[in-house]
Amino acid sequence: MTTTPFRRSAAGYHQPMFGAIEARPFESEALRGNALGDPHVREVPVYLPPAALEGEALPVIFLLAGFTGRGQALLESHPWRGGAVAAYDKALQQSGDKGAILVIPDAFTKLGGSQYVNSAAVGRYADYVGDELPAFIDETYGVLPGARAVCGKSSGGFGALHLAMTKPGAFQVAASISGDCAFELPLGHEMIGAARALLPHGGDPRPWLAAFEDSHDLGGDGHAAINVIAMSACYAPNPASAWGFDLPFDPETCERRPDVWKRFLAFDPLMAAEHNAKELKALDLLYIEAGRKDEFGLQFGARQLTAKLKALGVPFEYEEHDGGHFGLDGRYGEVLPKLTAALTRSTGTAQ
Repeated sequence: MTTTPFRRSAAGYHQPMFGAIEARPFESEALRGNALGDPHVREVPVYLPPAALEGEALPVIFLLAGFTGRGQALLESHPWRGGAVAAYDKALQQSGDKGAILVIPDAFTKLGGSQYVNSAAVGRYADYVGDELPAFIDETYGVLPGARAVCGKSSGGFGALHLAMTKPGAFQVAASISGDCAFELPLGHEMIGAARALLPHGGDPRPWLAAFEDSHDLGGDGHAAINVIAMSACYAPNPASAWGFDLPFDPETCERRPDVWKRFLAFDPLMAAEHNAKELKALDLLYIEAGRKDEFGLQFGARQLTAKLKALGVPFEYEEHDGGHFGLDGRYGEVLPKLTAALTRSTGTAQ
């Protein structure tokens, strides 16, 4: 692993930052030799509040980007549309809180994302984010022991839930902001668009992907196609397939393939929670939220999940806001203080 640091200065921010952003290249063994040929050396941006710069041990929050997004977008410094990190920095300056160290993993792939799972067709991204990076951060920064959270939006929200369930002890707090759940809601209608996009290619994703690599056009059925293909690679890898994965529908008729869809549903938080209730109960805080106007119906997925958690006896906090699925960066301003408070309570420290 490469640990040589380089400091990203606050120059370029319209207003001087209260804290600082540092980025280091990290050489991942988990991602080395991945099936997509994506880089195994990734930049890891880290936001350090002033208290961390002064040597105080602080909680750590991992922020996971959504599908087709990269965490680096959270570092936006434009004076008219500053990103979530700039907003968080300003909020700490105004409140006087010590805050938390923010870690922003890069889990982007040629297919638009990894869902933060381990997949033979994509790479070992659960191991990368859930094992390697926490150890790297602990070795590199002055962190508060036993005070680590994972939080994300959309696919990042799914990733936060998945890692909380499959990497017990790695994170003490987990938060899902409009996370993928009740897979039929966000993916059911997308399969129609994906089937339509693959029709000129005889249902073969390979020529469609070759064209997409040149254009990266998400218009028309583009988003549906790359979404379903990426989810197939993440949830239904198949080394015996010419594609490396199985589609959950018949490309000729768009009929659901029950055996493949069953493999998808094993990752659905609705089903996964049943098998990982113990891990969820061990969290100091499980926070879930969604917008009542979510265009993918994830408010209903969140309601189904909270009902399931209640039946399983898993403690959680749930909130609905009046927004939709997009433009959610502002939600971090509401969520991050909740997570920091939970982490400091569990360790007996004070902000």
